[in-house]
Amino acid sequence: MRKELWFGLGMMAVIVAITAWIMPAPAQMTGGHLGLLMLSLVVVAIMLGFPTAFTLMGMGVLFAWLAYRFDNPAIATQQTLDLMVQRTYAVMTNDVLISIPLFVFMGYLVERANLIERLFKSLHLAMAFVPGSLAVATLATCALFATATGIVGAVVTLMGLLAFPAMLRSGYDIKLSAGAITAGGCLGILIPPSVMLILYGATAGVSVVQLYAGAFFPGLLLAGLYIAYVVLIARLRPSLAPPATLEERTVTLPEPSRILAGGRRRLAVPALLGALARPRPGVGRRWAGRQLAAALLPAAALAAGIGVVHGVVTAERVVDTGGLVEVGDGDAAAEETYQGAELAPLEDDGAPAEAGAEPVPTAGDDAKVEEVREAGAEARVPAAPADRKPAPAAFWIAVAAALAALAVHYGIFTLERLEILKMLLTSFFPLTTLILAVLGSIVFGWATPTEAAALGAAGAMVLTGAYRQFRWSVLKESVFLTAKTTAMVCWLFVGSSIFSAAFALLGGQGLIERWVLGLDLTPIQFMVLAQAIIFLLGWPLEWTEIIVIFMPIFIPLLGHFQIDPLFFGLLVALNLQTAFLSPPVAMAAFYLKGVAPRHVTLNQIFAGMMPFMAIQILALVLLYVFPQIGLWLPRVLYR
Repeated sequence: MRKELWFGLGMMAVIVAITAWIMPAPAQMTGGHLGLLMLSLVVVAIMLGFPTAFTLMGMGVLFAWLAYRFDNPAIATQQTLDLMVQRTYAVMTNDVLISIPLFVFMGYLVERANLIERLFKSLHLAMAFVPGSLAVATLATCALFATATGIVGAVVTLMGLLAFPAMLRSGYDIKLSAGAITAGGCLGILIPPSVMLILYGATAGVSVVQLYAGAFFPGLLLAGLYIAYVVLIARLRPSLAPPATLEERTVTLPEPSRILAGGRRRLAVPALLGALARPRPGVGRRWAGRQLAAALLPAAALAAGIGVVHGVVTAERVVDTGGLVEVGDGDAAAEETYQGAELAPLEDDGAPAEAGAEPVPTAGDDAKVEEVREAGAEARVPAAPADRKPAPAAFWIAVAAALAALAVHYGIFTLERLEILKMLLTSFFPLTTLILAVLGSIVFGWATPTEAAALGAAGAMVLTGAYRQFRWSVLKESVFLTAKTTAMVCWLFVGSSIFSAAFALLGGQGLIERWVLGLDLTPIQFMVLAQAIIFLLGWPLEWTEIIVIFMPIFIPLLGHFQIDPLFFGLLVALNLQTAFLSPPVAMAAFYLKGVAPRHVTLNQIFAGMMPFMAIQILALVLLYVFPQIGLWLPRVLYR
């Protein structure tokens, strides 16, 4: 019998043994004990391979009927059917879930744009000087593509077909290569826009917008730690990740560029300026102008970024007094002016009269009345500030550092690097622009998650059309897969809702709360206990099951320990990365095994994932010790 099967059977035996040890005698069993029994049976049934949604639904209906039957057997069946209808309707009317099919549709379209091959090639060439460049490019490609699609199986499968053979041909270690692909492919469930965050927000009642803002930097932290580990391993043990050969670093130049280069590594900008000034055969002014425009794009992007940031940091804060102002919300200058002013006497109609003002004309003097009205309207319009605030010193330090980096960039920017930049312009930047447009519109409050998801779906259609992949077959398959995935998520939520209701009816939630509160834990101890349980649950269960089954158990306890549900959600999201990398249900390993060469074993893939699981634990500790990694951006944007 295979080791994985033995492991699974062992886990089920442990769960059954713990349940039997906790359960009292049948005569002493209460509703809360039945709830714990239901929870154990659900976990065992899922590990046996039963569909999660219908297992939750079936168990929920059965035990809800038992709970109602204890109270009033005559109407138990009717109450159970009413519960099913109410919970299903509640899921159907949940506005947060509308964005899921749109994000999934965007992911399937991006996947079918055939973008990943050119993206991987351009990133590999751009990072050829980095130790372990193939693995680093794999992680960067996986992170970007997984963020755009959010479909772990698709990313791991495509990178297994594209990057895994390339790394093996270059002499990379099998375990390191497998670990990089599986870990990088799972980043899409953490880095926004993530379906997992939407499910957690809908389950815990937390704003998805704030979850997206909070998960941005932890996701980048985890991806950065992955890359740092690969670079360190390649530096310390070059045999595991040999450096790129000269052939792998070579870029084929077009004929005009070869003429300009003349067999040397010439800097791109001076060579193109010279070609504009003195055209030569085979190198026209029009071609040189287009290439120069592409070469100067980094400088133009930096200038635009500096201009935008300068406008933000130097803008004066204008207090609009045209509407109602909350008490104490004015600026200090206005408050001082108010405190030092004398109260003016009131006119007959209750309006204050200005000191030394002329008498208000009577209604008979229409011209003067109109003149006074216009003057009053002009006085009520606040004058625009004459000067802007000076930029802080930190801004100029950042500008100096950016300009120095730009100078270094153009100091090594050869014609070969210009070709790499053009490859990035047709692969990396379009996808990055789509992701930033979707994420930025959500984070900065320009659109709701549903509206941003619609924008992303439309952008994915445009991107697919730009790469000439937008065909009826592609659209039909993407719509079908979107409907299939969305139906799975919705039925999962329906099953989870019925299961949670039955669990609460039986008193299981109250039993767990009394047990946890009886332990007299501190908030730190409770956080450690909760995250340890979630980490262990990631071994036999997938992240969807952990979210919909166990989050409703943890969420009600957060208020007692004064823990922010947003911060708890970020810890859970980072912790649930282990669900895709922990055997025996590590689906990323099975996705990769399905496309890997025959000599690559599943145990080798599992062994390659273990160091990346340790990195996930390190990232989880860093986020807990330094919570501002996840909370700084939401507080800045939504304070």
